[in-house]
Order: sequence, then structure tokens, then C-alpha cells
Amino acid sequence: MKLKQRVVLLAILLVIFIFTKVFLIDNLDTSAANREDQRAFHRMMASLRVELDPRLDHTLQSPWEIAAQWVVPREVYPEETPELGAVLHAMTTKKIIKADVGYKGTQLKALLILEGGQKVVFKPKRYARDYVVEGEPYAGYDRHNAEVAAFHLDRILGFRRAPLVIGRFVNLRTEIKPVATEQLLGTFMAVGNNTCFYGKCYYCRETEPACADGDIMEGSVTLWLPDVWPLQKHRHPWGRTYREGKLARWEYDESYCDAVKKTSPYDSGPRLLDIIDTAIFDYLIGNADRHHYESFQDDEGASMLILLDNAKSFGNPALDERSILAPLYQCCIIRVSTWNRLNYLKNGVLKSALKTAMSHDPISPVLSDPHLDALDQRLLSILATVKQCTDQFGPDVVLVEDRMTLSHL
Repeated sequence: MKLKQRVVLLAILLVIFIFTKVFLIDNLDTSAANREDQRAFHRMMASLRVELDPRLDHTLQSPWEIAAQWVVPREVYPEETPELGAVLHAMTTKKIIKADVGYKGTQLKALLILEGGQKVVFKPKRYARDYVVEGEPYAGYDRHNAEVAAFHLDRILGFRRAPLVIGRFVNLRTEIKPVATEQLLGTFMAVGNNTCFYGKCYYCRETEPACADGDIMEGSVTLWLPDVWPLQKHRHPWGRTYREGKLARWEYDESYCDAVKKTSPYDSGPRLLDIIDTAIFDYLIGNADRHHYESFQDDEGASMLILLDNAKSFGNPALDERSILAPLYQCCIIRVSTWNRLNYLKNGVLKSALKTAMSHDPISPVLSDPHLDALDQRLLSILATVKQCTDQFGPDVVLVEDRMTLSHL
């Protein structure tokens, strides 16, 4: 064999060797990643039920200090949280030392300071569990139980981007009024034998107060994120106009996602994939009201999209608002880890997992059965949507590997 032929043959063999090695490494990496996804799912399932135990025997820190240290740019709490029960227990039992009107917003809420100086947001009960909110998918008052359910769904999906939430019963006469600011106290009133308040917000009206059952009011408390992590508000690229007859661009432009991909912070980094994760999360809970979203300040698109304000959810179990999924079906990309987790949750696992996760809550049952059934049906729609994308573009394009190392140093 001539030298030139030998060189060509060696070159061909070398190319084959390199491609084979790369293929094997890619397959090994993918397989390892999938195995880790499965292990993470089993760890989550094993820790679903959270016992509300106040003991923190292994540390001298307060529950508030522990929860504050959990927060990092890509998650609000870590995967393994043996102290979660103690933090949630403190949120639902610690003495209220101050009560004020809620921070700016459209819906009624109160800002409470708990013993130890921890801020929480209290959202009062407005509807019975089986009440169906008719009309637009963003209609109605906030649902306090939706905040509780959304937090546990965040745990189940493995996102860990929602602040901690738990249900709580408060006595408005003995726990709130004695420590209320004048501004909040001025909104209290009696309706029959019930104590009520209407607070201060864009849609708060004296004619539409939230009322306790006598003096006892059911609600949810959401843990305030640490002040060392200031938030930055962003307009959601798939936000609605909220004006009848006026469509947002994404509602009529089939190439809208291509335009989004060319703008910061969606042209690089994890933000667009976070948007798609959030669309999946919102579709499952029926939340069509995420017109804005928050991230940590000055993050240049690297921090997570924080899943705040999920109370416009679980309003109508019979309504599947497909437009919530627009980021998914217009961009046709999804994280591999999200795709794996969704597949682990099919065949009734999601409903069962969420029911178990919420069973410890003081206001349990948190959701009615129709809402739990709706979750499983919506999951099937999400899986079908991704299938359509992979059929059209291929799994190599649609399924994106994006695993960011998380640090709790």
C-alpha cells in the first residue's frame, strides 16, 4: 500500500475513532444525567410529606436564619431540606408582632411581622374550596390555597423557585388588631357577626372585604425573601394586554419566539428556558396572570425566574387555557430535566404526589378533587405538545441539556 493511501486510511480511521468516542461520551453523559434525574425524583418522592416539627436540635440558628441561607441565584431552597418542617411550623405558629397593609399590588393582602423579625405575606380566604371562578382565566380574587398548592407543585417539579408557603388560621380580634398599623386598622369592619377587613390595594374596596368566620380567618402565609436579595421586575414576553379586542404580538405572530430569542436576556443564558418551565408550571395550576415576573437584581439573566404570586390559580378545573403554553409550543424547546420529571409524574403520580405533599398543611384539604384531577389531564396536554415539537423538529433540537451547578457555600 502506498504511503499516500496509508495516510488517507489512517485519517479515515482517526475520524471514525473520534466520532465513535464523542458518540459514546455523549451517550454516557446523557445516560448519567438521566439516571441522576431519576434519583432526584425518587429523593423528592421520599420527602414529600413534611412533618411540622418545631425542633431544630442540630443547630442554634433560628428557622428564619436557616431559610435565608437557603437562597442562592438559582433556587429558593435546596433539594434536601430536613429543616423545612421547622421553618413551615414557625410560619404558621410564631406570634404576630406587627400587621400592616400589603405591599403594592392589585389584590388584598396583609404584611405581617412574626416573632424574630421575619416578614410574611398573608392572603385571606375568599372562596370555598369547591367554588368555581367563571369568566376570564385571570378573573376573580386571589386564592390563598392556590399559593399553598403552587409551592408544593414547585417542590414536585424540582424547580425550587417558589418562596415557602403554608396555611394559617389567625384570630383577627386577638392576633391582628392589637398589633395593626393605623392604616390597616382603618379598614376593619364588622359584617354581621364576622370581623372583616379590606386593606389597601388597587382593587381593594370597602364594599368587598375579606371576612373571617367570626374572628377566625383562614389564609396563607408566604415567606418574604431575604432583603439581601433585592428583586428586579420584568415584563413577561408572553404577557397579555388585558384589553378586550387588543391582542399581544405573541397571540398573532407565529414567528414571535424568534424575535424573543434575539433580545436580552433571552438571547443567552437560562432565562428563556426558565420562561418555558414557568409556562408549564402556570398551565398546570391554571395561572394566566403572569404579566410580569421577578428575578434577582443585576443578574444579567443568570438568576432564576422566581415563581412569586401564584394566587390567580386553581380557579376553574374545567378550563384548560392552552395559551398559557405559548412559550413552549412557539419556541419548541424544553429542558431535558424538566421533560424527564414530567414523564415520571404521568399516570396519576402527579395528583397523588401533590395530595401527599399538601396533607400536612393546617388548612388541608388544600384543593378539591376536581382541581387535582385537572392537573393530571393538563400534564397529558403538555406531554402531547412536546411530542408534537419533537415530531416536527427532532428531539435533538427540542430537548435542551441545561444543568447549572447550584451552590450553597
